[in-house]
Amino acid sequence: MKILVIGSGAREHALVRTLQRDSGVEVSCAPGNAGIAQDAPTYPINATDGPAVVALAKELAADLVVIGPEAPLVAGVSDDLRAAGIPVFGPSSAAAQLEGSKAFAKQVMNDAGVPTARAHLCTTVDQAAAALDDFGPTYVVKDDGLAAGKGVVVTDDRQAALDHAQACIEGRPDGAVVIEEFLDGPEVSLFGVTDGTTVVPLSPAQDFKRVANNDLGPNTGGMGAYTPLPWAPAGLTEEVVAKVLQPTVDEMAERGTPFSGLLYAGLALTSRGTRVIEFNARFGDPETQVVLTRLDSPLSELLFASATGTLASLPELKWKNESVVTVVMAAEGYPESPVTGAVITGLNDVTDATVFHAGTRNNDGDIVVSGGRVLTVTASGADLHEARANAYNGVNHIKFSGEHHRTDIAERAANGEVHVP
Repeated sequence: MKILVIGSGAREHALVRTLQRDSGVEVSCAPGNAGIAQDAPTYPINATDGPAVVALAKELAADLVVIGPEAPLVAGVSDDLRAAGIPVFGPSSAAAQLEGSKAFAKQVMNDAGVPTARAHLCTTVDQAAAALDDFGPTYVVKDDGLAAGKGVVVTDDRQAALDHAQACIEGRPDGAVVIEEFLDGPEVSLFGVTDGTTVVPLSPAQDFKRVANNDLGPNTGGMGAYTPLPWAPAGLTEEVVAKVLQPTVDEMAERGTPFSGLLYAGLALTSRGTRVIEFNARFGDPETQVVLTRLDSPLSELLFASATGTLASLPELKWKNESVVTVVMAAEGYPESPVTGAVITGLNDVTDATVFHAGTRNNDGDIVVSGGRVLTVTASGADLHEARANAYNGVNHIKFSGEHHRTDIAERAANGEVHVP
């Protein structure tokens, strides 16, 4: 099977590496990054250019195209591929609005009876101010559109919340924000692979959004993750499939916009029960790196079955009996103003972990920083203590100017505690 992966981040690097574990699979990537280029052929195309993606897929005689990031999905690249008769893992542009519009996702959840936070859609600053006062602190303000994981502000500072709302509303012609009630409790990321009818859940994970230890500093695209969750209540996965993922998939089909691909539920296990924080329409980053490392079934078969409507015929997924931790190494100034160009050293010295590249490029033989999140160092262990030790040992071998990372990824869980951001 020939598979083309679309994207350039650590998530796509993990997809490439995991697919390459399957026998009889050839993997290429577009546009890729410096790390992916060491593992598979890469092609420098614009990931949101549907005709270019279709042309490349035809040139490579791809049996399956796997779209990693959200932007190509919302741009309709999967629609172009389907129109050309090429199997694709990833929802249509219309279905991807579950991530592309927070307001749309709330409408779907309401119609499907999916438990989520109360919310107000605001298109003016006055509306936003009234919504903030309605809910009170802690304030949760979300850009209604795509914001690469950084469109959410959670704060007790009303002025900071209002400033973010104003920036989202005035930042583009159709700007809007969703202001929600704050959800207490630990957070969980649960991925469901679906063909529009059947839902196959993956291993639950927890990620760390804030840039600094102890959940301080601004939100980021994610600074680390781990799986499984030793503290998760029994039956959590089954509950989320029954009450969140399957009803959402059924509702999307009922609307005439079936969702096929990866439905990511960001959840809060609140004192009042499980609630959906948000939906994403693709694999999460950095959770993908830990979830796929634990997967012990062929990923290519799973994604192809999603793309061809045959998930119900697949055997139950198998998982390795181990824990996995990933740590993001970020560029100087991330997330506000990442500084690029620094040379990265020590990559070849990492032995007990896998380094997935994100913001990297090759500069005359040197691997250099090209984005905010630069690398995700991922390691397994018999338990979270061992997985953490292996991951951070890997991190300690790698150097670049201005690098920073959290040192507390999975620390509380490893010590038998529940991490509540």
